[in-house]
Amino acid sequence: MRGPVAPPQVPLSLSRADTFRDLVQDSVERLERHWPQLAEVEFHVLEVPEPRDDTVPLGSSAPATRDRHARVVVYRRPVELRAKGRDERALLVHEVVVEQVAELLGLAPESVDPRYGQD
Repeated sequence: MRGPVAPPQVPLSLSRADTFRDLVQDSVERLERHWPQLAEVEFHVLEVPEPRDDTVPLGSSAPATRDRHARVVVYRRPVELRAKGRDERALLVHEVVVEQVAELLGLAPESVDPRYGQD
């Protein structure tokens, strides 16, 4: 019997990149409940950041300009390398999203999500 092991709608068929993108989306949706202005922010997942210095960022943000919306990027590979399992990865993704949103809004991460850093 040939064919897929599971139908496409079953999580088993999601790639690691799709699963990671879902973690970012979950985090964004949690924050949008309290920060509706985030609906105007573009959230992206990129595999790796552009090379720079000796540091490897987990995320980045850019404020809105006249030509484009504000933007938050989470870098998948660096986050995955720092997290041991799915729960730790989900927590780290959320922390990166919170940190980048805080930078965009000019706030402390704890102001964006009071549970930041407590898990």
